[in-house]
Amino acid sequence: MSAKPTCLIVASASPQGVSAASFHQSFSLVASVFNLQTATPGGKPIDFVGVDESTARWVQDFNLKPYATPAKLESIDGARYQVLLLPDCPGALNDLAHSGSLHRILTHFIAHQKPVCAVGQGVSALCCATEGQRWIFDGYSLTGPSVFELVRRPDFANLPLVVEDFVKDSGGSYTASKEDAVHVVIDRHLITGQNMQSTSLAVNNLILLSSAK
Repeated sequence: MSAKPTCLIVASASPQGVSAASFHQSFSLVASVFNLQTATPGGKPIDFVGVDESTARWVQDFNLKPYATPAKLESIDGARYQVLLLPDCPGALNDLAHSGSLHRILTHFIAHQKPVCAVGQGVSALCCATEGQRWIFDGYSLTGPSVFELVRRPDFANLPLVVEDFVKDSGGSYTASKEDAVHVVIDRHLITGQNMQSTSLAVNNLILLSSAK
């Protein structure tokens, strides 16, 4: 039997954190299929937000596991990974969206047509991948949080970028469904989910895409 492929899970290290529900769903689905490596800018611990009764015990258990200590995103070699997953991270707008290290990794994944999955506010992390005036996902179809979903954030007026606007301005094709509706877009090897509710469907498609390669 062939060795499991390795999945890199990139999360934000900013105080706005990572959605506990989206990360929990993502991790639970991929843990049996892939070898896993988490990474954050600076290798800082993952700060889970929105922890509730359904995720509190899991987060507590996760934090005791060896893979709960992320690698430094800056030292990650994209060539070592077959799959990239960006869960719903409200904090991604503040660090991953302008990360040179993630840009380097995404460039490798695009060049080798490796599966990439981004969910909810994790989609903003894809915005880091600009070379000069060109976005490397120019011509791709994708989704991400709609303005109607983002406007509910208390910091909406101060958001450094809005995914919907960025995609349209950078040559991508953006679609969204109603607020909080499950909506997933697959274009070549890129899978995007509109919101936290789309996590499970997006990640299951990532698993399918990976097994088809």
